[in-house]
Amino acid sequence: MKPTLVILAAGMASRYGGMKQVAGFGPNGETIMDYSIYDAIRAGFGKVVFIIREDFADSFKAIFEPKLAGKIETVYVYQKLESFLGNRTLPADRTKPWGTAHALLCCKDVLKEPFAVINADDFYGQDGFAKAAAFINTKVADNLYALIGYNLKNTLSENGSVSRGVCSIDEAGNLVGINERTKIYKAGEEIVYEEEGATTVLPADTKVSMNFYCFGTSFIPFAEQLFEQFLDEEMNVPKSEFFIPKVADEFIKQGLAHIEVIGTDAQWFGVTYKEDAPGVKASVEKLVNSGEYPANLWG
Repeated sequence: MKPTLVILAAGMASRYGGMKQVAGFGPNGETIMDYSIYDAIRAGFGKVVFIIREDFADSFKAIFEPKLAGKIETVYVYQKLESFLGNRTLPADRTKPWGTAHALLCCKDVLKEPFAVINADDFYGQDGFAKAAAFINTKVADNLYALIGYNLKNTLSENGSVSRGVCSIDEAGNLVGINERTKIYKAGEEIVYEEEGATTVLPADTKVSMNFYCFGTSFIPFAEQLFEQFLDEEMNVPKSEFFIPKVADEFIKQGLAHIEVIGTDAQWFGVTYKEDAPGVKASVEKLVNSGEYPANLWG
């Protein structure tokens, strides 16, 4: 069975100010997602599951269906606020989606095989998908997952600080924990993170999480159980979110699984700020000119 790729595309894109998931960055208007799907197909993925908001489903499908028909199986899942609430009533002031792990829960009926999950607006590079496919095809199990770890120096923005999940890794190469550093930036030749007014230097090759995980089928039932706890504790906090790293962290803490960190030297890029867009376009153009991608991705 070929691996499945799940793409998280239901986000509000509030910082960027628009539906950045479908902004064009390639020579023929290709989106960042197009490149991820292209890389996934050549790595051997057989299905892509898009998690989107129902209110932009028609326009979203109109963009992707003509390109992908006959190339990879496509499935669309809607992340709805009322999904998985059981007999609870949705709080009146809740407008924000419940978060990335809830988005994966919404795929419960379509995910029957091990899968990789990525963000819609991150460019991960060919190597990450090749490594994810190899892991899923040969190693993934109900007690063994993976995280594709990027070198910190390859994930920065020229236009401001970034938030990154800094990985703590044991001697066996397994994830011990992820520390969310919310203000990382270049200071001269060094990379630092700022916290409570103090700056700390981080090595350039520090492995960080860009939300590119490989999970076994045990992930969904475990996440469902944790979401119940989350609702008991935080349902009435308007901006609280149920994130994938939270589930992964609990999985490790409870001794249910190891999460192997698979390093990649691939250059990540993404659109954190509007000002990042020209740089992303230039980076894609460079990859096309070097022959890594065809000028017209889907021919």
